[in-house]
Amino acid sequence: MSPVPIRQVVVRGVRSPVSEAGASEATEAVVLVHGNPGPARDWDFAIPSIAEFARVIAPDMPGYGSADRPRELPYTVKGYADHLAGILDQIGVSRAHLVLHDFGGPWGLQWAIDNPTAFASVTLIDTGVLTGYRWHKFAKVWRTPIVGELFQATTTRAGLRLFLNRDNPKPLPDEFIDRIYKDSDRGMKRAVLKLYRSTDIAELAAQLSPALRALDRPALVIWGEADAYLPLEFAERQRETFPGAEVVTIAGAGHWPFVDDPDAVREPLLGFLRTQITAPVA
Repeated sequence: MSPVPIRQVVVRGVRSPVSEAGASEATEAVVLVHGNPGPARDWDFAIPSIAEFARVIAPDMPGYGSADRPRELPYTVKGYADHLAGILDQIGVSRAHLVLHDFGGPWGLQWAIDNPTAFASVTLIDTGVLTGYRWHKFAKVWRTPIVGELFQATTTRAGLRLFLNRDNPKPLPDEFIDRIYKDSDRGMKRAVLKLYRSTDIAELAAQLSPALRALDRPALVIWGEADAYLPLEFAERQRETFPGAEVVTIAGAGHWPFVDDPDAVREPLLGFLRTQITAPVA
């Protein structure tokens, strides 16, 4: 498989590498947004297949992967949504089919309500509008001052492997865990703590849900059956915001179903996107 071309995009002084494939001149694109811990490499399993019929882009968002990690950046849902808007504006995307995972969900959905005319469809992979959600155990630690810093500072590669595999239904590949650990420098850790501490999940859900329900865009929900961080019940609850959503459950998969079973995620994802790309614009 050939490496996906990467361009460097700078938004208000903050650089994001953007993986891009497919028809570079198209103003309609599939936009893949990773979450925590990211980065855009999470989407390697899908980019070549999507590029066969659409323009596709996947940025490293600030604080993650090879993107900049400025101390003064607002590491908030709104801050990330604005950064995504800047990326799409610079590379000429005026109609976006969002594919979101983890914290990429809030970032992308905030972008969607800020830019309704550009928002075409959404695929939610173990993410979405989390009405009634309570933070998972690691989020609770990160949100706690001093405790979060100590946890971040003392986590080793072996510890990370133990934590992640203990919560996943099958062992995650060493390459995947090593990549997370390699990216987890001081700047990324600072970004994670600021992001989680700045996010009120109940307030965010109350803001997003009615606005997105009013837009009523096509939606596909893909969820790992054994997600330890975002329980399966929240897959069906996405229909409260996207009434027409199709929900696909991936058996034997956890929070990263595209790692546990990439084929099972790729098939419904490609089918949905093909339909949306060829659909007439409302």
